[in-house]
Parts: sequence; structure tokens; C-alpha cells
Amino acid sequence: MANKNAPFGLKPTRMIGGGPYNGGQSRYRIASNYDTSIFQGDLVVQTASGTIARYDVSAASGGSVVLGVFNGCRFTDPDTKKETFQNFYKANTVQSDIEAFVIDDPNVVFEVQSDAAFAIVDLFRNFKTTAGTGSTFTGQSGVELDHSTSATTAALPLKAIDISLDPDNDDPTATNTNVLCVIANHVYGIRADGV
Repeated sequence: MANKNAPFGLKPTRMIGGGPYNGGQSRYRIASNYDTSIFQGDLVVQTASGTIARYDVSAASGGSVVLGVFNGCRFTDPDTKKETFQNFYKANTVQSDIEAFVIDDPNVVFEVQSDAAFAIVDLFRNFKTTAGTGSTFTGQSGVELDHSTSATTAALPLKAIDISLDPDNDDPTATNTNVLCVIANHVYGIRADGV
């Protein structure tokens, strides 16, 4: 059966070792007027200015060390002057109190959709993500695992560890297989090269 094509970024599913994910996340800051939108499920990185930024998939070697997965933000709306919570950060929001919520535990296992079929032989390799376009309606990320970047390099952000059991996207012979992965090049615990 064909897999459903519905990218959603990275979604926490459980912890390494099989324990449940309990919703843990940490607070970080986004610079006022940061020029790139960040959606729920996008990878984020630390910056030299003490803030976070969306992971740049264009870096050939894999890019910056990953801080975690964006899970929404809070700020004082510049128009209404009211405290606002939303699933995504809109580019160029001018406000000095933008707080991001990031799933930053290096032991979280995430589910992500692959942009191609994902065979069992692909497990334990490392991958980049696609650029993806998030939804300003739902706030959900549009990134996928970029199957074409499969390598053993530890600098790549995702290490695939299993095929999802989602009945809509568990066919490894069809495009858009959902995959379980961990962050391979995490700020709080860089993992080994892929095999």
C-alpha cells in the first residue's frame, strides 16, 4: 500500500530505551527581527549571540551542531500588546521578549517522514533534512528526512534507528516511509558515525 505524503517535521515519540516522552522542553530566545520562520518540528541550532536559529540544510557537511526540535514560542504581540503563544515563529517579528520552546533532550526518539522509500538496509545511517516549507495555518513544519544524503558522517543531524509502525506510512518499499530517528550531532551528546 502506498504511504501517505504528509510531512510534519520531527515529532517526539519516545525516549531511547523505550520509556515514554513526557513532554519535556526548555526555554531559549529568538532574536528580535530574526529573518527566518521556524515551525513546530524544525531543527534549531544555537547562535553566537545567545539565541537560536533554524537549522540550515544547505551546509554541505551537515551544518551546525543541533540544539533540538522547535516546539513553539511565546512573545508579546507587537500589535495587540498581549502575551501570545503559537506553534511557529513568523520571520521578522520585532519584539524583545521572544521565547522559544525546544525539545532538547538528546535521548528523545523522533518520527519523521522520508522523502523516498526507506529500506531496512538504510537503518543506522545518518541523514540531513530537506528544507521543507511549514504551514502558517497549523504552525507545523514541512521538513522531511532527505534520503539522498545517506552517509556515515557524524556531522549529519539525524540517525535513523527504525521504521515507524504508523500503518499509513510503514511501507519501506514506497515513497514517504516514516522513520524513527535520534539527533546524531546534538549539542548535549554527539553520537557516533553511521554504519
